[in-house]
Amino acid sequence: QVQLVESGGGLVQAGGSLRLSCAASGSISSINAMAWYRQAPGKQRELVATISSGGSTNYGDSVKGRFTISRDNAKNTVYLQMNSLKPEDTAVYYCNANRVVTTRGVSYSGIWGQGTQVTVSS
Repeated sequence: QVQLVESGGGLVQAGGSLRLSCAASGSISSINAMAWYRQAPGKQRELVATISSGGSTNYGDSVKGRFTISRDNAKNTVYLQMNSLKPEDTAVYYCNANRVVTTRGVSYSGIWGQGTQVTVSS
């Protein structure tokens, strides 16, 4: 079984920074694209950033220039560095792995973490 566990959320003042982590657990052989999404109360889940297994990145327009996604393939972990935070960044942030292959050759698609709350006060 493969799980994603996020950490690093919390309460921060506008203009501050937070770093989110998402670690994949299990006997993992490979993970392809990973991503961060967020969902604010009453709103649809939106894509924040993606990163391929090779390190290519893409960002949502609202976070470009402020957020940075990175990954450590040896640790099966993806990070989201969030700078210059705004109150509108307040949301539950979810980690996603597009496809995970275990050491036994079992493939899991569309895995989500449980989410971590980020609250930015004005």
